Amino acid sequence: MDFNESLRRAIKTGEVFLGQNSTEECVKAGKAKLVVVAKNCPAAFKEAMLGREDVETYVYNDSGVQLGKACGKPFVVSALAIVDAGESDILSIKRA
Repeated sequence: MDFNESLRRAIKTGEVFLGQNSTEECVKAGKAKLVVVAKNCPAAFKEAMLGREDVETYVYNDSGVQLGKACGKPFVVSALAIVDAGESDILSIKRA
């Protein structure tokens, strides 16, 4: 699975929320199926997401700038929540 391609497909065909605030809201509402945090995401936020047992968290092995590019956005994305993967296979990363 190509993570970046799967992520772009999820953004295009599914429901994905970008940014720490939106991600946190989705997790608290129980809507997030997968959380992705950049390697350089603020430590407190990353630890809070990794410490949750109700949602799977994946650490993207690059910076927020690169995660933003992977999302097709011209800005830093330090965290995102996938609510609906659409036609993407990105949720299979949970089992990897």
